[in-house]
Amino acid sequence: MAATVTKLACLCILGLNLSLVNADNSVAAKPRVPLPVTPKPKRAKRPPVYTPPQVSQTRSVPGRFFPWKRDITATIFWIGEEPTAKNPTPNHASSWDQNWEANYGGFDNPEPRARARDYRPLAFVPRLNPFYVALPYNDIDRSGTKSEASRVVPWFQKRFKKKGWTTLKGQWLAIKFRGKTCYAQWEDCGPFVTDDWPYVFGNARPKNRANKQAGIDVSPAVRDYLKLKSGEKVSWKFVSASSVRRGPWKYYGQGKSTGGSRRPLRSYTPLPKPTIEELYEQRKRATRSTATKRTYGG
Repeated sequence: MAATVTKLACLCILGLNLSLVNADNSVAAKPRVPLPVTPKPKRAKRPPVYTPPQVSQTRSVPGRFFPWKRDITATIFWIGEEPTAKNPTPNHASSWDQNWEANYGGFDNPEPRARARDYRPLAFVPRLNPFYVALPYNDIDRSGTKSEASRVVPWFQKRFKKKGWTTLKGQWLAIKFRGKTCYAQWEDCGPFVTDDWPYVFGNARPKNRANKQAGIDVSPAVRDYLKLKSGEKVSWKFVSASSVRRGPWKYYGQGKSTGGSRRPLRSYTPLPKPTIEELYEQRKRATRSTATKRTYGG
């Protein structure tokens, strides 16, 4: 009996000590005070910097490097076009070729009845590609190469040879209209302006306000292939030469081939350059009434 009482007394003393220890620990524990947080200063937003798209160095799928420019008003122009009220600049010469009409082979008559089934003019076999366009930027002027050209033209470093030589002539484009895609080469500058690089190489809209804010001129061959009328909206983008698909845009012109095949798409004997008198006779025979200019004029 005495031993049992002694055990109970020991247990009571032990429990009392444990309760005291827990009480001391609870009293000794202090709540944590969060440290003050210093807010980080906000950085000022940097102005957007234009970064030209990268040019493909290998064979690639069209559209991988250059974005589409959508809802762009297209107008029609042609080699040998006489100046009109809507288009005061004659097209016997281009921005980069003073003998454009002669080098092409003659007057690129826009009349539908004067066009062949393969989209060339019926009167002669063209020496240059009949699928051509004009865009409103020129990288050269009378003083030489423009100062911003090396910064805004994506392929400038790859193609630059010397001051005063363009790096733009011959660049391929893809043009889309109502689900159909056509390819053409950049051969002239316009419509109306030649300094609109934010639109041509950036994301801006065309700064030209004439002819429904036209942003691209296309040739009769492009018009006929896409079944396009002057003033309608198209989408276009730059493409690498290796991305150009087979089509009539590779039939004619010096050095045109399949882009991989050793055999040309179409063999022919190029005609000699026409003389001034022959060019005059071509323009004289061509029917270019006021209705034609109103229908197809750029």
